[in-house]
Amino acid sequence: MENIVLIIVLLFCLYTDVKSRRILNIITLPTILIGLTYYFFTQGFEGFLYSGKGLLVGLSLLIIPYLLGGMGAGDVKLMAAIGALMGTSFVFYSFIYTALIGGVIALLLIIKQRGFINSIKSLFFNVVFFRSSLGSMILPNGDKKSSISFPYGVAIVLGALSCLVWGGF
Repeated sequence: MENIVLIIVLLFCLYTDVKSRRILNIITLPTILIGLTYYFFTQGFEGFLYSGKGLLVGLSLLIIPYLLGGMGAGDVKLMAAIGALMGTSFVFYSFIYTALIGGVIALLLIIKQRGFINSIKSLFFNVVFFRSSLGSMILPNGDKKSSISFPYGVAIVLGALSCLVWGGF
């Protein structure tokens, strides 16, 4: 049952994030409540704790990037909803898949915008001269207009689906 709810929630969030770059509370908050109540009624207080721990782990994995301005609150709530619905180990492995997929998407977008040769030159310069931040690859000369962003909900959805299909490591 929880797998079906997860897939439906992920597909709705994927659609809204791609279309409007928003993950809606009307999807994530009821999902959190569904997870908490489902596990409470099927497994009692232990089930409620199982779901609650998943919620807290999902929330804690993305709260720092959110507080630093790296992503929206909807992304954080989606990861918390995944945790409430699927538990701690699932949300943790989903996060790892999400980070890997998000990194690949970001790298492809950097290469697309700056060109392959410029990206390699910039990476080489940063590595050779021990620059403390590779951020100049994304924000050259601090120019916010040339920054690269993408709806991170896409990576979260793909990460959760990957975990659903392949499981943990």
